[in-house]
Amino acid sequence: MDYNKVSKDILQLVGGEENVQSVIHCMTRLRFNLYDNAKADRAKLESLPAVMGTNISGQQFQIIIGNDVPKVYKAIIANSGLSDEKAGGQQAGKKKNVLSAIFDVISGVFTPILPAIAGAGMIKGIIAIAVTFGWMSETSQVHTILSAIGDGAFYFLPILLAVSAARKFGSNPYVAAAIGAAILHPDLTALLGSGKSISFVGLPVTAATYSSTVIPILLAIWIASYVEKWIDKVTPTSLKMIFVPTLTLLVVVPVTLITVGPLGAIAGNYLSIGVNGLFENAGLITMILLAGTFSLIVMTGMHYAFIPVMFNNITQNGYDYLIPAMFLANMGQAGASFAVFLRSRNKKFKSLSLTTSITALMGITEPAMYGVNMRLKKPFVSALLGAAVGGAFYGITGVAAYIIGGNVGLPGITTFIGPTFIQATIGIVIAFFAATAFAFVLGFEDIPSDEADEPAAAPSEAGAGEIIQSPLKGEVKALSEVDDATFSGEVMGKGVAIEPEEGKVVSPVSGTITTVFQTKHALGITSDNGAEIIIHIGIDTVKLNGEHFTVHVNKGDAVKPGDQLVSFDMDAIKDAGYQLITPVIVTNTDRYQSIKPLKTDESVDIEEALIALA
Repeated sequence: MDYNKVSKDILQLVGGEENVQSVIHCMTRLRFNLYDNAKADRAKLESLPAVMGTNISGQQFQIIIGNDVPKVYKAIIANSGLSDEKAGGQQAGKKKNVLSAIFDVISGVFTPILPAIAGAGMIKGIIAIAVTFGWMSETSQVHTILSAIGDGAFYFLPILLAVSAARKFGSNPYVAAAIGAAILHPDLTALLGSGKSISFVGLPVTAATYSSTVIPILLAIWIASYVEKWIDKVTPTSLKMIFVPTLTLLVVVPVTLITVGPLGAIAGNYLSIGVNGLFENAGLITMILLAGTFSLIVMTGMHYAFIPVMFNNITQNGYDYLIPAMFLANMGQAGASFAVFLRSRNKKFKSLSLTTSITALMGITEPAMYGVNMRLKKPFVSALLGAAVGGAFYGITGVAAYIIGGNVGLPGITTFIGPTFIQATIGIVIAFFAATAFAFVLGFEDIPSDEADEPAAAPSEAGAGEIIQSPLKGEVKALSEVDDATFSGEVMGKGVAIEPEEGKVVSPVSGTITTVFQTKHALGITSDNGAEIIIHIGIDTVKLNGEHFTVHVNKGDAVKPGDQLVSFDMDAIKDAGYQLITPVIVTNTDRYQSIKPLKTDESVDIEEALIALA
């Protein structure tokens, strides 16, 4: 994969770099916060070979890439004015509703620290296995050191979250880390756990445990972001280095200990009590519903709301029922995609289905969910049903997770090490094969075989297909010669380019004007035979905002070959520093077996045959 080209295509199709507030990535997705989601061309993005699908969660525009997402992300940063700071930093733009804003914050804060959590969780799982089988003594020094490695990320989770939250809220991450370190200081921890009455300058401090907690530090850093910015605003430049961090720490840490921290801890505990109460009193129904709908919850981004509850359940109670539901949802997606592999006759899609099924088994579910199951619809429903069947088994047997791991696939099965490990393993198998069976029986409308998989088409009869006439007079060039990756890479479709000799564009077909850009530099036509054509006059001429262009038609107008569409001042556009080479693109390329340029590197006149469609 050419990551540089992919990154440039993606940036172009999300509306350009100027439309990007920020971008981060998780295990499989690029997560964009765009100024205007409507400027992103989802259809063309999803047509890129590297893209498995797109999704909008809350206000976040997500592009599903798969395992190569870190390399694509690095290429985007390298090929743009975006930086890692902007990629993760505070976002401006239109306001979101409260719920979307909360999910966006939790998503943005947890995504960067997932590798640390995943690594630590796997180490804890390995330790649990070694102790269970007698390969390691709990009193050995090896156990002590490995436990420190596995527990460190979770015990000091508030510090990791503080740094990530500060980047999200736009404050100093190192001051945030100092806030997290202060509330975890051994002397303060001992004081809060002593049972004594505690006060700070006469104000009572409520005893609370902050190690491994989530909500208190998120609230603290959110407040710190406002405190720090206000102090920075009123402090003289020469004193900022000393006064801003000093006063921020002196204000935020006590406020956290006196008010925010205890409230956050209490809120986290009550959330855990509520969720666990549902499982303990109606475990069967709750697990069926949650497992069967968790893929839908993931699509909306609402699964991030469960993350603080999961952490609180494991660290405070020693077990969690939400993680098992996530496992089952992933197994359902894997099973349904496997059924597509078994039934599909499209060789390429068959291979994709098997690959994404294996990837989902490993805990990366988006390629299977968006690239295969949702695309075919019935397999997606089958995935939900399979997960629900697994949920029924988990509900009956009381399966819980006992270790936090960053992976909800087979590599993370160590999260179940505990009293219900065997039942957890059986439930995973049930969910996978139940989804496979549902998808196999319900069936689906297969993806048509690719051209390479079909026998060669017979030569077209005279008059079959369609001829696109030239809309300009000039010299015909291959699209590869256009200095714009969107056109030269055939991202928008196949066609040719013309270096114009006069400033006049006419209709190349009989059809209807479907699009007239406000900037007048491009328009779209749909022919009476169904060909969708874009004529784009010049490169980057959108920046002229319509200057030097005159449009002679309106959207919805019927046109015939030779009707004038646009006139433009060639000299003025060249003097402004823009190239005039004009791509003529058939955007619904997939509809045709053959799109053949009839002229290359030679002159063409208006209304001469230019492209043959078959």
